[in-house]
Amino acid sequence: MHYNGQRTKPSKLVELDAEIKLRQGNDERAVLVSALSSQRRSAPEAQLLYRETEQSVEKCEKVALARKMKALTMPHPDRRPDKKERRDLIKFKQSDSE
Repeated sequence: MHYNGQRTKPSKLVELDAEIKLRQGNDERAVLVSALSSQRRSAPEAQLLYRETEQSVEKCEKVALARKMKALTMPHPDRRPDKKERRDLIKFKQSDSE
């Protein structure tokens, strides 16, 4: 987590117009604080207190598109291998290493 370009802890007190960069899973987001609340509120109300930067939105869209394209190039099998197929795979892998 970065607060106005400085690495910080999540418990840091924030100010108006502060830029916060945070990581959500594989995505890195940059948000600007537009309002403050003295109490903890529900998620929909909290979302009204900040806005994501346009560069961050574009970057997240590009990363999501790249992730989708990568998933298309590496297809998953229709089902899991059964017991016999697993044994055959293990034999095949062990014979390669010897």
